Amino acid sequence: MIADSLSIAVHRAPATVLCAHCGQPVPNGEPDAGAQFCCSGCATVYGILRSAGLDDFYRVRDGVGARPEKGKTTGRSYAEFDDPDFARLYCRALTGGRLGTELFLENVHCAACVWLVEKAATVLPGVSEARLDVSRSVVRLAWDPSIVRASKIASWLDAIGYPSHPLQGLDRDAVRRKEDRALLMRIGVAGAAAGNAMLLAIALYCGAFSGIDPRYVALFRTGSVVVALPSILWSANVFYRGALAALRARTPHMDLPISIGIVVGSVSGVVNTFRSNGEVFFDTITMLVFLLLVGRFLQQRSQRRAEGAADHLRALAPSTARLVEGSAVREVPMESVLRDALVEVRAGEHVPVDGQVVEGESSVDTSLLSGESTPEEVRVGSRVVAGSVNMSARLVVRAEKTGHETRLGKLVEAVAEVANRRAPVAILANRLSGYFVAIVLALAAVTLAALWHRGADVAISRAVALLVVTCPCALALATPLTVSAALGRAAKLGLMIKGGQSLEALARPGLVVFDKTGTLTEGKLSVEEFVGDPSVRPLALAVEARSAHVIARAITAALTAEANPTSATLAVRSMRETTGGGIEAEVSGRRVAIGSRAFVTQRATDVDEDISRAASGFADRALTPVLVAVDGRVRGVFGIGDRVRPEARSSLERLAALGYRLAILSGDQPAVVDRVASRIGVRFERVAGGQSPEEKLAFIERCAAEGPVFMVGDGVNDAAALSAATVGIAVHGGAEASLAAADVFATTGGLTPVVELVVGARRTLRVIRNNLGRSLVYNLTVGTLAALGFVGPLLAALLMPVSSIGVITSAYRSRTFAGRS
Repeated sequence: MIADSLSIAVHRAPATVLCAHCGQPVPNGEPDAGAQFCCSGCATVYGILRSAGLDDFYRVRDGVGARPEKGKTTGRSYAEFDDPDFARLYCRALTGGRLGTELFLENVHCAACVWLVEKAATVLPGVSEARLDVSRSVVRLAWDPSIVRASKIASWLDAIGYPSHPLQGLDRDAVRRKEDRALLMRIGVAGAAAGNAMLLAIALYCGAFSGIDPRYVALFRTGSVVVALPSILWSANVFYRGALAALRARTPHMDLPISIGIVVGSVSGVVNTFRSNGEVFFDTITMLVFLLLVGRFLQQRSQRRAEGAADHLRALAPSTARLVEGSAVREVPMESVLRDALVEVRAGEHVPVDGQVVEGESSVDTSLLSGESTPEEVRVGSRVVAGSVNMSARLVVRAEKTGHETRLGKLVEAVAEVANRRAPVAILANRLSGYFVAIVLALAAVTLAALWHRGADVAISRAVALLVVTCPCALALATPLTVSAALGRAAKLGLMIKGGQSLEALARPGLVVFDKTGTLTEGKLSVEEFVGDPSVRPLALAVEARSAHVIARAITAALTAEANPTSATLAVRSMRETTGGGIEAEVSGRRVAIGSRAFVTQRATDVDEDISRAASGFADRALTPVLVAVDGRVRGVFGIGDRVRPEARSSLERLAALGYRLAILSGDQPAVVDRVASRIGVRFERVAGGQSPEEKLAFIERCAAEGPVFMVGDGVNDAAALSAATVGIAVHGGAEASLAAADVFATTGGLTPVVELVVGARRTLRVIRNNLGRSLVYNLTVGTLAALGFVGPLLAALLMPVSSIGVITSAYRSRTFAGRS
């Protein structure tokens, strides 16, 4: 009996069919029917990979443990990439008549993407280079235009799931690469000099204890001078230039004491080498130059992230537009679009200009700039902005603003401007370090003058010993090493932090401002409640599964999860979709209407009173009511909304307990934002809806002038606010622009990572303070002993690494980001 029941249950349960490309469930999939796909995008990408012989992509993807992603293709022709204006604006001439460019790719997320994109150089004839920088989602291409067109390359990338956008600022990037190469060459020379100088120093130190032939002493000393000179004269030249600039500007700068220390130590070592008496410190000097150059390189890379954020925003804006000229339509670069031009925007495309709709009706996703979770219905006379997405039908827009004059263009400028304001913090840190070294140099000068009457050798020996033993390496390393260790541990928890300044700022309580959509909520529309006859649900699924509207997708996802096979057998005919209204169709001989209250009630003669009250209740709770009518009778209503994250309340209560104040700033409707705040149930200092990106930026700047303010968001409309905040935190699933503009990116979902970030930052700051204290105590103690003659130059050279080793040990053994909080 039990076996029979189990057999019946197994027989009735429909087998889940997974997409051959992304592994997601296939709606209405048929077992044992071969490769099946959840969407047309996955089918297209799968077919391209198979036809190109790139089936190994799936093996590589699984091998690196990457999460499968849906295939996202646009089907664009990219004909504008062959326009002469495109070559002039975005390409550079290479040897052999080749052209080169850089494109920003959507959907890049793992090492498997690198493998696949770089196959362009082997699959496409004429393409000689395809190098993908996965951290920037930028591919560098080189090709022969006589063999393959740029549009062909871009179309191929699009077909395998990576829509392409021209990356602006190629000349600037070339200058950056040139600067980076020059600095890396200096680092390489300094590192080689330091390694060889230390080998020679080891021989001299060992000989001082066990005895060594004077001829070898002279040889090793002279060798130290020879191997150190390239580092001292060339690699360290960047510090000398900075020191001269500081003298001219009469402004204290870390390069000044560093340069004096390098010069004094080097001159002393050369003199002692030729005198065959006294100590040489070329191992210490060359290692100091090497470490300082590495630090400068890392700082330089960090400071450029602000401009990178603006680049990501520019890439999100369309680089081309379809210009309507009479009855003809042609694709042109955005720079060719002038005011009052007519631009065609097809379904699924980004609007390229700010302007007014002159033809067509559609729904437009404005979440890029407004944060509004529900699409906006537009028709003739409606205004649209660049960067918004046309969801359902063709539009013709009269351009009013283009390029940098659009709202998105101004947002790009705001992101770059507010992000670059952080530079003074780094300058202040350099000055503080410079003051410390200047004090040490002053003490060394006093020691030299006070002991000169006892002989030059004694005075120079003690002054140099003081300079060496109090070298600020440990003091300088205390913060970066602790931060480096903390960043590594944070990364293991899925917290990608761009710099130590963020950790220091987060450790101090302030105002935490949350965006709503995608941050406090899940960021996607879903069915929160259904009232009515359950038998209409399969009918609703059969109709909504054939629509691309965002609300239709939400209903389809909710009903598909029920695994009800009935809807798969229902025949849908005469389907008609009305923009801003809903859908009506004939389903297995029954008339079905699904949509807004006005749309459905116009097509129904009988409205159930309970369902009408439920629809009104949904609207009062800021849910979107979607009614279902069958054969002229309203028989059900869906409440569509954006669910609050389940851990939101506990996470926010933890932050409040740690002393942080809370606020919500959202572009969504005020009623929706108020409802989310009340459902979370914690005290917010401010709850504001309907906020534009400019208003968010202004609010954050006002708060930042009064104290630390931390912005948590995920959308492009949050990018400027994320940059302006003391620390910007982008949550998992956010737009590329928000990730680039933020200081911290959480790769795991929810608000728990925000709590982990704050707790870990506090622990990190505590370790930094302890390390700084140990370093200062060491420098004061050993420096005094050196000035009094108890520590000679040789012992100073041996003791100098002690404090650094202590700091390193403390930094890497500390439990900053120890685990889930």
